Amino acid sequence: MKIKKDKSAFLEYVGDTPQLRVLDFFIGNYFFDFPLTEIARSSEISYNSLQAIFPKLLEKKILIKSRRIGKSNYYKFNMENQFVKNIIKIAWNLTKNEIFEEPVKEKRLIAQAN
Repeated sequence: MKIKKDKSAFLEYVGDTPQLRVLDFFIGNYFFDFPLTEIARSSEISYNSLQAIFPKLLEKKILIKSRRIGKSNYYKFNMENQFVKNIIKIAWNLTKNEIFEEPVKEKRLIAQAN
């Protein structure tokens, strides 16, 4: 597994594993569907790692098959799953906190230095 250079706030808080990278990828792209090869490439995990964790994501109905193009099945976040809805909310809240808390911390540090 390659080390991600720019981790999302979600990965910074909850950790960096292949499963979490796949969830992180879909959090940012939950309107779209993707084949397995694109999910692995965009999540920066190996195809074999994705094949190992993918059955569990389907079993828990976190991801669902959306369509088939040629020989490729496409998958997307199951937006009817309560876990998926909650994880998206958590990720966006972490991102908002990361964006809006940084300037406040910097201002406090500057004020303390003076």
